[in-house]
Amino acid sequence: MDITTTSPSLNIQVHLPDGRTLEGPRGATAEAFLQIVQADYPAPIVGAIINGDLHELTYAITMESRIQPVTMADADGSRIYRRSLTFLLEAAFSALFPKAILLIDHSVASGGYYCHVHARDPLTEQELANLETEMRCMQEANLPFVRQEVTLAEAIAHFEAQGYQDKVRLFAHRQKPYVTLYQLGEHLDYHHGYMVPATGYLKWFALAGSNGGFTLRFPRRQNPTAFSPLEDFPKLLAAFRQYGGWLERLGTDSVGALNDAIQAGRARELILVSEALHEQHIAALANQIAEKEDARLVLIAGPSSSGKTTFSRRLAIQLLARGLSPFALEMDNYFVDRDDSPKDENGEFDFETVEALNLNLLGKQLEALLAGQEVQIPRYNFSLGKSEPGDVVSLRPGQLIILEGIHGLNPRLIPASLARQSFRLYVSALTQLNLDRHNRVSTTDTRLIRRIVRDARERGYSAAQTINRWESVRRGEKRHIFPYQENTDVMFNSALAYEMSVLRPLAEPLLRQVTPHTPEFIETKRLLAFLEWFLPLESDLVPDNSILREFIGGSILKGFKVWGG
Repeated sequence: MDITTTSPSLNIQVHLPDGRTLEGPRGATAEAFLQIVQADYPAPIVGAIINGDLHELTYAITMESRIQPVTMADADGSRIYRRSLTFLLEAAFSALFPKAILLIDHSVASGGYYCHVHARDPLTEQELANLETEMRCMQEANLPFVRQEVTLAEAIAHFEAQGYQDKVRLFAHRQKPYVTLYQLGEHLDYHHGYMVPATGYLKWFALAGSNGGFTLRFPRRQNPTAFSPLEDFPKLLAAFRQYGGWLERLGTDSVGALNDAIQAGRARELILVSEALHEQHIAALANQIAEKEDARLVLIAGPSSSGKTTFSRRLAIQLLARGLSPFALEMDNYFVDRDDSPKDENGEFDFETVEALNLNLLGKQLEALLAGQEVQIPRYNFSLGKSEPGDVVSLRPGQLIILEGIHGLNPRLIPASLARQSFRLYVSALTQLNLDRHNRVSTTDTRLIRRIVRDARERGYSAAQTINRWESVRRGEKRHIFPYQENTDVMFNSALAYEMSVLRPLAEPLLRQVTPHTPEFIETKRLLAFLEWFLPLESDLVPDNSILREFIGGSILKGFKVWGG
């Protein structure tokens, strides 16, 4: 073997996941390499994983590398596209309405962000059309997103001059001495995460007026170049607005404001008032149930790590305080035998579909119980995958049933004859405590961090294992939970303004154990960067009946159960 010294080659090779190799000039961008294979991918390429790390397409490749295209059909790709689109909206809005304030509030299930304006009246129909036209002109001009790194002092001075006090407060607690900003035309701002190279990538968007604000529409991952039908979500919007009112009452309408409160020694007050607002809402729900004529069946649904279990137990306590005795019926006991379980499109057992439950037996037993009859409820043996005979139960006069599970809002779950006797509740962490006016906090991230902490403590799962399973969990939610969320009578927002500050010191050590350059590590880096914005809080400040205790441990309600007749 002859090994000699030589000058670097002018060309380098990059290797794609499908085995193909591309060759081009050393220092060419990932965008330049991947443009020639775009036609082989069903969705637009908006980023790249290079040697195990996520990068923007503007990243210059200077050595032989493994490169995996990231498209709008991928989780990271969809985030890159939506973040870039938000910046486009912000820049266009600033150009047309320089004295107004744009707020990016929350996501909508059909694909979009609900937005509204401050310091002026809501946009008229014509103004909204003008805003979309301005965005379209900027998109067609293919303006570059210019990335620049500035000192922390320079960033704070810039946002102070712009009057962006929420960003000033956010950066006041930043530990790193620099900030990455992006410039689009004359507009300079901070956005948490990567961008596409230029506005020409942002072909799929629309603006639609709704509920006093408007929705910035974008495609969902499963169909990344087309819009899903736009639907109204009045109950979801009401839940967000209620939480927004809570945050204003707490004086913590952004992460910077939360950090200010913690630094000022107001953590205990913040926690106690947050918990009191939860208890107030749960008590009001118990009153609604008690006052609803013929309400005998309480159905509770929500996605993973929404705090349904603790919520259900706290609701049961409030009902007991009103003289109502609830009986907790476990939906999981109605699974059909494993051999009879339906299968998904891949031929695997699908335990999350409603057909995995013995709906006929559940319906008959609910009707019998509410009619005062005695029934033998099943008990599901998860080890054997078999349904076995369980307890023989009956309800006392006036007693109601609490039935919790992911299908609680699916109209197929219970017989139509019981609809009038039911009261439906949807529980989820509908976070609205955003980093600042333009950087929203994903409700999904809140639940994932909750689950990482809980899974490590209760199930012995590593953070990598939880992250690896999360995509499958999310698919199940999109199929079986989110389409039915507006069927609820009331939504309960289980988010707590302070919770990320408590979760940070518990989640960070778990995340730092994830092996570098693995698929899970990319998500880990993103979550760690997000958690850095929160000042940490000790968990011993959290009350022992808090929904947060379901995830961090120490809940007084862990063994609580209301028994039937």
